[in-house]
Amino acid sequence: MSMLLIEGVYRIVGASPDGDSVRFYPDDPSQWDLLRGRRVRCNQAGGAQLRLDGIDTLETHYRPPHGPELHQPAPYAGKAADELLDRLGFSGVERDSRGIVKQATPESRPGYIFTRSADVHGRCVAFAGVGAAPGTSGTFVRFEVADLLNTLNHHQLAEGLAYPTFYRQLFVDLREAMATAAQEARAADKGLWQSDQTQSGAKITGLDSLTTSAVLLPKLFRRLADYLVLGDGNPSLDGFHDYLAQRDDRLLIVSNGQWTGFDTVVDVTADTVKLTHAPEDLVFDEK
Repeated sequence: MSMLLIEGVYRIVGASPDGDSVRFYPDDPSQWDLLRGRRVRCNQAGGAQLRLDGIDTLETHYRPPHGPELHQPAPYAGKAADELLDRLGFSGVERDSRGIVKQATPESRPGYIFTRSADVHGRCVAFAGVGAAPGTSGTFVRFEVADLLNTLNHHQLAEGLAYPTFYRQLFVDLREAMATAAQEARAADKGLWQSDQTQSGAKITGLDSLTTSAVLLPKLFRRLADYLVLGDGNPSLDGFHDYLAQRDDRLLIVSNGQWTGFDTVVDVTADTVKLTHAPEDLVFDEK
């Protein structure tokens, strides 16, 4: 898989990093222009928000359209964010009430990313590493499973702090290696897997239960949060299937090769919601 290698630094003061997203500043910001896909949205200093490819950690600050800021249950959302910053080499991290980092030591940490494009929000979709880049910055290199094993993406999965969440552009060999890491973490009951309800079923009686007790695949959490906010306080899930069908999130079920909608792999029984397939068996079509 050919990807652009960029060397730079991570900085977190003034930002609100979570378990799968952090700000990255290339040593040479002009290297963003080498990307062939969607353009990365940068600040004046060339810094951009990364979205770590292939993983999704519990939400620490999700805001549904026209709704309040929400979070997924503690402690896993916070643990994933803390683990990412610790792995990057930051210490003494202090945040304000909004989750924005006020102080951290050191000011920046060296690292590198492998990337091909940005997502629809302008975030750079990347595999991220710490330390010196394993090649020449600003060049397209072959990114293989051996490189994946040294990334933050793989680390978060292996520690059981992230759900595997795959999109169509991710190559099969990388996807399979990430699926294996998630399966091993699940088998060992590491991290969030000891409380995960994605396939066993979570009882949803309103926004409060969604944010305090339902440990779910974040994509399912976001769709539930959007639906419940749209319902103006009505906790009924009677219309959730229709809502998902209207959203038209398309995906591939890997185990049977079928392209379908997200609504077809979500089971709703009274007030309980679950996925009918493991997260790593799904590959989403990014809009």
